[in-house]
Amino acid sequence: MDIITNTIRLHVDDNGHGTCRAGGHGTPALMFLHYWGGSSRTWHHVVRELAPDFRTVAIDQRGWGRSDKPDAGYTLADLADDAQGVIDQLELTNYCLVGHSMGGKVAQLLASRRAPGLTGLVLVAPSPPSPLHLPLEARQGMVGAYASRESVVATVEHALAGTALAPADLDLVVADSMAGAPAARTAWPLAASQEDISDAAHRITVPTLVISGEVDKVDPPEVLRRELLPHIAQAHMHVLPGVGHLVPLEAPAAVASLIRTFLG
Repeated sequence: MDIITNTIRLHVDDNGHGTCRAGGHGTPALMFLHYWGGSSRTWHHVVRELAPDFRTVAIDQRGWGRSDKPDAGYTLADLADDAQGVIDQLELTNYCLVGHSMGGKVAQLLASRRAPGLTGLVLVAPSPPSPLHLPLEARQGMVGAYASRESVVATVEHALAGTALAPADLDLVVADSMAGAPAARTAWPLAASQEDISDAAHRITVPTLVISGEVDKVDPPEVLRRELLPHIAQAHMHVLPGVGHLVPLEAPAAVASLIRTFLG
């Protein structure tokens, strides 16, 4: 389905019902936010593992997938406002945010607003609330990482994945990465990744699960221990052995199992 929020048309995959009921009772719905270069499809294995016990809502964030691709509006606040608009229009009164990488930083900002109905936060290989510690030259190089199939595959093999992806998943990553709007490809490495939301993260009060890949080269466990966990009072972290940054594609069954246990 498509939802208009903040004048932007967002593609939303809304599946299942779980036991979420009016008034905030029952199993919370799960709201999925993807990484820089991904789409709602990034979560397809995790969603399948969780069905039919949970309602899952996965969005293509602006500039990615089948959503609109404006030339501006890619700050963390813009992306958080988009997600909140989807939550409001779907009338989710009992939900848990699940964010991966860039989507994890967006989820932190959204959770810091303490909106009614938010009951939990799951951060999967998240970007920490502090600025990304890469020199400008390296971040400028990131802008071209999704320019061709060859560059995407090289990025996956040398930076993103800790294990080889299944051919179908690699094709999905290539297609999603190359479908990104030029403004979206540029905004994260050059601007949004440099936003410091550490003060906002201190305002998160819901229980928080952090899932990290042991061999993640983008946001390693030691970085999350140093730059994320101290900011969120109720956060605890689980590290998945042998897994890289593309956790939802590398270890979807483990992610789903951890979410089930967390919400249980």
